[in-house]
Amino acid sequence: MTCRFVFFDVDSTLVTIEGIDVLADGNPAIAKLTDAAMNGEIPLDQVYAKRLEMIRPSKDRVEQLGALYVRSLVDGAKETIAALQDNGVIVHLVTAGIEQAIRKLADALNVRSVHAVKLAFDAEGNYKDFDRRSFLTRPGGKELVVRDIRARSHGKAAFIGDGVSDLEAKPAVDLFIGFGGVVVRPRVKENADLYVTNLRDVLHHLL
Repeated sequence: MTCRFVFFDVDSTLVTIEGIDVLADGNPAIAKLTDAAMNGEIPLDQVYAKRLEMIRPSKDRVEQLGALYVRSLVDGAKETIAALQDNGVIVHLVTAGIEQAIRKLADALNVRSVHAVKLAFDAEGNYKDFDRRSFLTRPGGKELVVRDIRARSHGKAAFIGDGVSDLEAKPAVDLFIGFGGVVVRPRVKENADLYVTNLRDVLHHLL
């Protein structure tokens, strides 16, 4: 299938880390919340604000996370995205991650279209809040983002991700590819149209 659009999740898909857990310095309570949300055990909107309120990440810490994202790319991520773009595919990053950190990764991957959650900081760089209007902080948000983009353009589309929040976008695309190269989530593996553990393998199905 030749795709015009490919939507990628970021954490545990394009990178080997979960950004929110890095900001939490490995706090097991936050890691547990993240895992429960990604496995579909707790709705995302029940954990999103709670985690950020517990962590209250500074602007500096978010910038450091952006640099760590660039250093934590999954094997094959850069070449896979480059190959898609070389074939005229429009790549979007769709994530509930923090926009200011995701942008650094997007720049490194030469991806212009980023859909993430923006944080607000005060004049000293202390955490204030997040964009509470963002679809991406609640269940079904990724599906809404994808549908909005596709409503304005024509062409086949695929979504690639590791978590249940990614799987929720399946009805909005022609092909949903589950990725298990970092972590295998049984519900995603069972319900994906295709499941891979090496990102390079998606190219045979998308081009």
